[in-house]
Amino acid sequence: MIKLHDVSRIFSVGGQEVRAMDHVSLDVGRGEYLSIMGPSGSGKSTLLNIIGLLDTPNSGTYLLEGRDVTSLSDLQLADVRSRKIGFIFQFFHLIPRLTALQNIELPLLLAGVAKKERTSRSSRLIEEFGLSGRQHHRPDELSGGQRQRVAIARAVINQPAVLLADEPTGNLDRTSGAEIIDLLEQLNTGGQTLVVVTHDPEIGERAGRCIRVVDGRIAGDTRKD
Repeated sequence: MIKLHDVSRIFSVGGQEVRAMDHVSLDVGRGEYLSIMGPSGSGKSTLLNIIGLLDTPNSGTYLLEGRDVTSLSDLQLADVRSRKIGFIFQFFHLIPRLTALQNIELPLLLAGVAKKERTSRSSRLIEEFGLSGRQHHRPDELSGGQRQRVAIARAVINQPAVLLADEPTGNLDRTSGAEIIDLLEQLNTGGQTLVVVTHDPEIGERAGRCIRVVDGRIAGDTRKD
């Protein structure tokens, strides 16, 4: 599903060249559960941003479901991103004035899906993700774990090809964090391709495959038997 070949991302900082990604090659199969780990500043978030089409490499190629996305225009990238990729962030990024239900259905609204279909699909995820009775609450009326559940529901409502999670438990207590990882793993068991960036080795080691990024390079790639 995901194929990076010889990808580099170079930034200029204070006149100095910084290689955030340095000739990285990586394949991720459909339905795979991959964790990305590494020290702060290692390049793991840059790697996730490139996979998620939020950033563009300076060199190399990136095939997403067989399509070369490295030379697409900003408009084309935005279209592929909205249809193929679901994002989950540490700080949720929910819209404060919208209810849980409205936040979840937002991608469908932007895609022009009819109201009846939006409500039906959003309500189904409210039920499946343990948010019954909270659908009309705004984010400031929800716990951290509930907010992350809303964010996950929003990320998957378009049935993306790949789900990307950047430190999804980093703003949660241990119990809520464990529940969120369990939910993500249930989605993966159902066939969802899942890529998780985490600094927590307990979470990283739960994935079927773990890569370690150091100084913009892949320093380790381990799979469970």
